[in-house]
Amino acid sequence: MSSERAQNNVQASSQQQNQQSMFHCPISNTHTDRKETERIYQECRNESFWYRGLPLSLGSMLIAQGLIYNGVLSSNPRFGSLPKIALAGVFGFGIGTMSYIRICQSKFQSIGVQPFDPENKRHCHHTCKECEVKFGSNGKENSKPSAS
Repeated sequence: MSSERAQNNVQASSQQQNQQSMFHCPISNTHTDRKETERIYQECRNESFWYRGLPLSLGSMLIAQGLIYNGVLSSNPRFGSLPKIALAGVFGFGIGTMSYIRICQSKFQSIGVQPFDPENKRHCHHTCKECEVKFGSNGKENSKPSAS
């Protein structure tokens, strides 16, 4: 009876392992807290809006309006200065929000979440024996080169 349970548990765990992605680290098995990750995500969204996005948006809109008022930029005959001011606001908001990305990355790194970029293709350098056999030692699938 207990040997059947143990065998079923082994089969279930091997099925779970097969369902997990190749990027799962079976040795370290560190999982970050979802609540903590969500809190940092919301914090980054709020701070990027209030500290960078909104000020740069308003500033660029004021500068655009000043340039139109002084005659450096011409206003649209039909819509007036609204399109240029709106475009300046959108660009200011986008640039301001993007300028906060590095700070958010450092916040996520402080809790152990690594950024996904070409330098960090895999967040785990450990490879289980089954994965080495299946994908080779470098983590890529063993494939024969084509004849062409």
